[in-house]
Amino acid sequence: MAHTPVNHPARPIYRAIGGLTGLYLVVFGVLGLIATVGDELWAQGDTTVLGQGTNLGFSLLSVLLGGAVLAGTAIGRNVDVLINQGLGYVGIVLSLAGLAFLRTEANIFNLSIATVLVLMVTGLVLLMVGMYGKIGTDAEQEAWQKARLVL
Repeated sequence: MAHTPVNHPARPIYRAIGGLTGLYLVVFGVLGLIATVGDELWAQGDTTVLGQGTNLGFSLLSVLLGGAVLAGTAIGRNVDVLINQGLGYVGIVLSLAGLAFLRTEANIFNLSIATVLVLMVTGLVLLMVGMYGKIGTDAEQEAWQKARLVL
């Protein structure tokens, strides 16, 4: 995409932010697994971790998503860009779906409003990190510079 920055000067900072976001998801998931051990997979109760509602299923999903973000950050080479953008969109969709089903029986992840907000912010952060972390050749960077200067 011509409008996505290539070789952004703050790329290492964005990559670190992506790694910290993945680490947060893993820590939240592991704490959720500890808190929900022995519960049903899609239990709807009052289990909270770090002030957010969760259950065993959502804790497993958080560990998987966080692990994917951390793996992408470790690999680099634009793999992290694809993973961060993809999971950023997934986080936004999950948070909007969670908000829609918050007080219904369809709330299979036992989300609370705090969980929805954190998931939305996490998705937006991953999207931002994915959009500014792209690396490329000097020709690609020059093409991006020319495309952004066209009015």
